[in-house]
Amino acid sequence: MTDPVGNYIQDGGYDSEQNKKVTWEHHVRQTSEWEGELWGKKHDFVGREAFGRGERQPRALQEPGTFYEYNDVRINRFALSLLRLWEKPLPSVLKQEIMDPIGASDTWQYVPYHNSVVEINGKPMPSVSGGTRWGGGLWINSRDEARFGYLFLRQGKWEGKQLISEEWVKKATTRGGPGPDYGYLWWLNTEKKAWPDVPATSYAAIGAGSNIIWIDPEHDLVVVWRWHNGNPNELFKRILSAIQP
Repeated sequence: MTDPVGNYIQDGGYDSEQNKKVTWEHHVRQTSEWEGELWGKKHDFVGREAFGRGERQPRALQEPGTFYEYNDVRINRFALSLLRLWEKPLPSVLKQEIMDPIGASDTWQYVPYHNSVVEINGKPMPSVSGGTRWGGGLWINSRDEARFGYLFLRQGKWEGKQLISEEWVKKATTRGGPGPDYGYLWWLNTEKKAWPDVPATSYAAIGAGSNIIWIDPEHDLVVVWRWHNGNPNELFKRILSAIQP
């Protein structure tokens, strides 16, 4: 995880002095500070037209690993790097390694942008997006989300088979680096700032529309909450109150 991505990916995206320092861990912790343009969007996308709600102001680049920023372009760069590493579309990897083994439905889709196609070994392959800010992303139903959450609740094991290493799950759900309560693309509650009335060990995946997969190991619980405009802490608190004696 601490190896520079440029040691493995030689497509020009990690050649600059700034980008050659970017590691795999920087990408998953959203601290890469990767500089460049991908699929028609620059790393420093600013303004309401490019960013929408949550518009940000320009700032100076920081040293990779020293500054946290939730940034779709950089996550898209991470996805492209994984595509080049595996040499097959990430939806195929996800289906084979995770979704089929956990019994997911056949309705989920991992959708790329209209222009995010590259050539791998002479074949055109889509590079999926990390989020849905500009279209694309993972489209998935509640039951499949719950299955994915349950896989993490069980430390990466499903029906006796270790699909994701227990060590990876632990690292993914442990805070590190300069970010807020953030692991490997998971939102954490270590300081109980996100959800003050629930366990500090709980964590969540959060997507567009405030779709949430909340995992509470202390109470052996997975909660999926979709398309809401409510208060997650209040919901989680009420659920815990309802199930506790």
